[in-house]
Amino acid sequence: MSTPVWDVMAEACPSRTSLAKIANKWTAMIVIALSDGPLRFGAIREVVQGISGKVLTDTLRDLERDGAVERIAYNEMPPRVEYELTELGRTLKEPLGALGRWAEQHIEQVLRAREAFDQQQDAESERSAARGVRRGARLGR
Repeated sequence: MSTPVWDVMAEACPSRTSLAKIANKWTAMIVIALSDGPLRFGAIREVVQGISGKVLTDTLRDLERDGAVERIAYNEMPPRVEYELTELGRTLKEPLGALGRWAEQHIEQVLRAREAFDQQQDAESERSAARGVRRGARLGR
């Protein structure tokens, strides 16, 4: 029996859901946060600024379901829970870390490109509005 050939570009391929989860910004940031070792929920929230508790809970649960994160509950009082990358999760450190570094290294270029695009869009909108005013004047409006 042969091993299936997975194709992320194929609509029915289950690897698409994994890619979608991995490509999620919160997933990437959580994996990067856990790259240096286990963290408690509150510590992850401190590192991954701006994430809500619900989104963090849901994302950790998804990562745990996919085998990328392990939830470790210690039998202590008060209860203590930590999250850490599994062996599978650690395979994400390099590619997601590279994406994070790319974003940091190229943000100035991205910001300049956004500004130029927005200025072009504004100029096109102004030209379009001016054409509409002239057209309306010709029609006697």
